[in-house]
Amino acid sequence: MALKALTWPERSSNKEQASMDTQADVNVSFRVHKDDLSDAVAWVARNLPTKNTQPVLRAVVITADDNGLEFAGFDYEVSTRVRIAAEVDQPGRVAVAGKLMADIVSNMPAKPIDVSVADNQRLLLQGGSARFELPLMPLDDYPQLPVLPEVTGTLDTTTFVDAITQVASAAGRDDTLPMLTGVHMEVSGNRVQLAATDRFRLALRSLEWEPKAPDVEAKLLIPAKTLLDNARTLDTHLEEPVEIAVGSGDNVGGDGLFGLHSGNRETTTRMLDAEFPNIQPLLPKTHTSMASVEIAPLMEAIRRVSLVADRNAQLRMHFQPGEVTLFASGAESGEASESLQCAFTGADELLIAFNSGYLRDGLNVIHTDRVVFGFTEASRPAIMVPEPDELPEAAADGSFETPATNFTYLLMPVRLPG
Repeated sequence: MALKALTWPERSSNKEQASMDTQADVNVSFRVHKDDLSDAVAWVARNLPTKNTQPVLRAVVITADDNGLEFAGFDYEVSTRVRIAAEVDQPGRVAVAGKLMADIVSNMPAKPIDVSVADNQRLLLQGGSARFELPLMPLDDYPQLPVLPEVTGTLDTTTFVDAITQVASAAGRDDTLPMLTGVHMEVSGNRVQLAATDRFRLALRSLEWEPKAPDVEAKLLIPAKTLLDNARTLDTHLEEPVEIAVGSGDNVGGDGLFGLHSGNRETTTRMLDAEFPNIQPLLPKTHTSMASVEIAPLMEAIRRVSLVADRNAQLRMHFQPGEVTLFASGAESGEASESLQCAFTGADELLIAFNSGYLRDGLNVIHTDRVVFGFTEASRPAIMVPEPDELPEAAADGSFETPATNFTYLLMPVRLPG
């Protein structure tokens, strides 16, 4: 048996794909490396639903052909496909419970795994002295897998993962407000702006990409959780950029599809049918005072002071020249304070309060040693940005412009009594 080369077959038309997706050939037989099989099944299974009115949607669909093995999953919202090399004796297509297979394979001995079908009813997995039999799931009712749209542009994988991680930190989680659960992607030529907000904070990241058409213009709203999950699984060590594919999604009912292709993996997700709010009026152009604080000591101080705070209680920050003091208290646990060195300019002092969890989220996605805060009033939103090479000088009226940066985290303050 020869090891099949790992290649993606040419994409089928929608009609051809539909025909393939309703057929099953259970005379399947192949040998595959245990680690390759484990990684592939686990990656597909992580997006499969645990509970669904259609049990077949909990399946991973395995296709063995001359190009090796393809593993796929689909729940009508998110589709995943991955290809790996294998020694294929008998081509075919079967489906088994995805999460169960992932758990089994991850615990099998570190030896090649032989996979075959017995009695057209069970999938046999044999590795070393371990043997498992899994019941096959019928493919008659399995939905047609969406086809990845044509590639719209490419982006450096590390830059893409970093940007999505930063922006998704501010996305909402309330499904009754779908426009706030997505990452808004606005494309203009080679410029991309990503944004997300849950009404209490806002994250904004700008970056460049390589579009297929130089004059491309688009506004997309992609589910933040799915986008973040997919970004975290991308291999940032690959030399090839990640391919971004956007299409009308005619093959899944007409809704727009957002697709990613990287290495041997591809995913699609149905975009949100909602309008992202206008965020530009929220972003202050100038600030009455600014502060620069080292992030690591600030995070440690927040962690310690918050020990006495009630859950989601406010964290007060008192800024004055050379110092910032953190305060927290709880109804039954007392109070705490801690002071840190801080470069503060523009006002004699400022007392402002934030949700400590939102503050930590913002600090976690700023990848410089120091964070720069920009303030207007204690009751108005403040910005957090990575420290630039030079801080802006005060204008004639004493105000400060927002530093030039590719990432901004805006945070609503908590109203203080009085």
